[in-house]
Amino acid sequence: MKRLATLGLTAIALAACQSAPAPRATSQTPSFYVSMAKADAAVDAAMARDMISAYRGNKGLGPLTLDPALQAAAQAEADAMASADKPSSADAFKSRLAASGVKAPGANLSAGYHTLAEAFSGWRESAQHNRVLLDPQASRIGIATAYTPNSKYKVYWALVVAADR
Repeated sequence: MKRLATLGLTAIALAACQSAPAPRATSQTPSFYVSMAKADAAVDAAMARDMISAYRGNKGLGPLTLDPALQAAAQAEADAMASADKPSSADAFKSRLAASGVKAPGANLSAGYHTLAEAFSGWRESAQHNRVLLDPQASRIGIATAYTPNSKYKVYWALVVAADR
């Protein structure tokens, strides 16, 4: 019995000497650097809105608000491009939006950017795409991506801006 008690105390003493496991390093990737080139990826629309609104603010323009109808339109267009495995015509997309009642639509349709940061940078560097980002009439935004693993481009992007209703 004495031996059992000694073993028990020894086990307790040894357990007390063990240090707690070191906390794991948790470095979370900012959402604008997360790759959209995977099946479960979804662009952070709020981050996109904030990035673009800040860029617009630096140019003296107003911020944008997320619009569920524009989000749905952007997702449908990104999905259509992914299904066709090629970028769509922004002019045709804008015409369809205008015909459905969207006021002063603008659109950036692109493919091949894997992160929001890459897309945003590419759009700023393109005069045509930058005009959409800096449209003075724009007050609403929708943005979406679609992934096609066997595609040349992998990721398709649709950004829509529009004026107030």
